[in-house]
Amino acid sequence: MEPHNVTATLNFTLPPNFGKRPTDKALSVILVFLLLIIMLSLGCTMEFSKIKAHFWKPKGLAIALIAQYGIMPLTAFALGKVFQLNNIEALAILVCGCSPGGTLSNIFSLAMKGDMNLSIMMTTCSTFCALGMMPLLLYVYSRGIYAGDLKDKVPYGGIVISLILVLIPCATGIFLNAKRPQYVPYVKKGRTITTLLLSVAIIALSVINVGKSIMLVMTPHLLATSSLMPFIGFLLGYILSALFHLNGRCRRTVSMETGCQNVQLCSAILNVTFPPQVIGPLLFFPLLYMIFQLGEGVLLISIFRCYEKIKPSKDKTKMTYTAAPTEDTIPGALGNGTHKGEECSPCTA
Repeated sequence: MEPHNVTATLNFTLPPNFGKRPTDKALSVILVFLLLIIMLSLGCTMEFSKIKAHFWKPKGLAIALIAQYGIMPLTAFALGKVFQLNNIEALAILVCGCSPGGTLSNIFSLAMKGDMNLSIMMTTCSTFCALGMMPLLLYVYSRGIYAGDLKDKVPYGGIVISLILVLIPCATGIFLNAKRPQYVPYVKKGRTITTLLLSVAIIALSVINVGKSIMLVMTPHLLATSSLMPFIGFLLGYILSALFHLNGRCRRTVSMETGCQNVQLCSAILNVTFPPQVIGPLLFFPLLYMIFQLGEGVLLISIFRCYEKIKPSKDKTKMTYTAAPTEDTIPGALGNGTHKGEECSPCTA
């Protein structure tokens, strides 16, 4: 299949005042508020001593950054070639692959019982590195796809805002955990209730704002690409961290961080770079990617939770307790340090 020219215009128009309607603004405000609440509660799960340990021994952090900026851009580029996407489709997927890790990965890492200190550090570092890595990767991979200077379209302001939205609430949560731990349970309980309520509002507003427009981007090759891309990120992130002998918690964390992309930055680049007549319904590709990474992440979490429930039943060692034949053995047992009612842990060879 011969790729189409990137400058070809499409018969596509956005809804009137798209992005400036009251529902659009309400959705943006709710998303920011929800992000602040989530990052505050996740900060309450972090410890400064463990964060410092990751800085002094940055093996996990280095592997995570290699996975984020090595695996995902290459995966996006390769999928564009495998499915023979046209220029504008390949470019939209490439921008998504070059984006830093998103905050959704922090929620997934928490649900997967990962290392939250590493997770927040990965999100922060990958977002900070995006200031230099996104222009470089877009310049390298977009050659031959896009004739313009795509690296100048990187939204540096949006990246800085993303950093602020991550660092400030997380730092507040770390402070509460260290200095005011009595407030942490209230923060976590408030997060649960707020997340449930705001999630309903977000889904409703998203349906109102986007409507049937999302259906225009659901072509077979784009569905295949957007479903394979996060799955490959999750899988290769775990394999890479396993090859470098990270522990189970760090492996799951790197996996979640690799597969989850910051779709807001991807959407901002596509919005700034191309008019709707050129990019067409691909403006909604980041939303399609987010749907698949959310669904696949929830599926992996469900599998992990089921595995956790099944695994202990296999590992349990049956123990037989034998009553002492006479009362004379009781003082001897007590003298050896075994007290009445003390639980015995199974020993393994």
